[in-house]
Amino acid sequence: MGVMTAALLDRWNDLLRRCGATADPEPYGRDLLGRWAEPQRRYHTTEHLAAVLGHVDALADGAADPDAVRLAAWFHDAVYRPDRSENEERSARLAERALTEAGLGAGLVAEVARLVRLTVTHHPAPGDADGEVLCDADLAVLGSAPEQYAAYAAAVREEYAFVPEEAFRSGRAAILRQLLALPALYRTPAARERFDTAARANLAAELSRLEG
Repeated sequence: MGVMTAALLDRWNDLLRRCGATADPEPYGRDLLGRWAEPQRRYHTTEHLAAVLGHVDALADGAADPDAVRLAAWFHDAVYRPDRSENEERSARLAERALTEAGLGAGLVAEVARLVRLTVTHHPAPGDADGEVLCDADLAVLGSAPEQYAAYAAAVREEYAFVPEEAFRSGRAAILRQLLALPALYRTPAARERFDTAARANLAAELSRLEG
C-alpha cells in the first residue's frame, strides 16, 4: 500500500469512528480504495478522491455537517464505469449499504446518499450548505492552473477512449457550454473567490480547442 493510500485509509478509519461506526471501519475503507484504483479510471482515481477531500476540508466552515460531506466525497465516484450512466445512483446505494452495515445512524446515511446523488447535476438547492460544499469541492479542478486543467481534460478523454473523436468533441463541447452558461459555477463564497475566474478561462480555452 502506497503512502497516500495508507494515509487515506487512516483518514477513513478516523472519520468512521468519529461518526459512530460500531463495526471495524478498515474493511470498508480498503474496499473503497480498491474501487478508486480500478484500471478503467484515468481521472476518477485515488488522486481525485484525495483532492476532493482536501477541498472539502478547505471549505468545511461552510458546511452544516462537514463529516457527512467527507463521507459523501468518499462515495461520490466509488462506482465508476465510463460507459454507464447510473454511476451516481449505484454509488449512493453502495453508501447506504456499507454505512448501514458499519453502524452509522440512519439520518447520516440518508444525508450521505442524498449528497452522492446530487453529483449527477452539481445543482444544490439554495441553502443546501452541505451540497454546496461537496459540489464545489468536486468541481474545484475546473479552476486549477492551466497545466493541471490540461492534464484533467486529457485524463477524461482517456476514460472515454471508446467514444469516437467526433462524438467526444461534440458531447464534451456541449457540457462545457452548459457550464459556461451557469450564472455561478461555485456556490460557496470561498470557492467562487478562489476558482471561478480560472475555471471560466479554462473551460473557454478547452471549448475553443474542441471547436477549432
